[in-house]
Amino acid sequence: MIGVSLRSFAVGATPSGWSETDIINVVEQRIWHSMEEGQFENLPGKGKPLNLDANPHADPAEDTLYRILSKNGCAPEWVELNKEIRSNVNEWRLALKTAQTNRLSGNNSKWIEDSHTLQSQMRAINDKVFRYNLIVPFGRQMFGLNWEKELDRLKKQE
Repeated sequence: MIGVSLRSFAVGATPSGWSETDIINVVEQRIWHSMEEGQFENLPGKGKPLNLDANPHADPAEDTLYRILSKNGCAPEWVELNKEIRSNVNEWRLALKTAQTNRLSGNNSKWIEDSHTLQSQMRAINDKVFRYNLIVPFGRQMFGLNWEKELDRLKKQE
């Protein structure tokens, strides 16, 4: 497939039998060929910093809103909620590690009490994660905590 031109294909159409990887390989080959010919040497703006103030792919109204909020020291609710969730998860994992240490030292009554408290806290964190996933822009969703996976994670760290 090397050396095949993509000019004959309509935008969005893929030749039958070609995978996305095949097309990417052809595109990469054409870019490398252009680089070898020096076609990227005299581009306007070469050596100058990029203007990253505006996101050309974002909705202009949303981009303006985020820029105004940022300049005034505010952040969207989902950003603040993300920080809160991450902080809660870190604190929760430390508490789980402490509880696990008590369990391994033979203090089962303390482990049972701690595990009930930790599972309740985990449900509260997962409720925040659910709310976060409803308001965050697409593609930024996160997973909640899972009791068994967290215990396995601790065992792997030992």
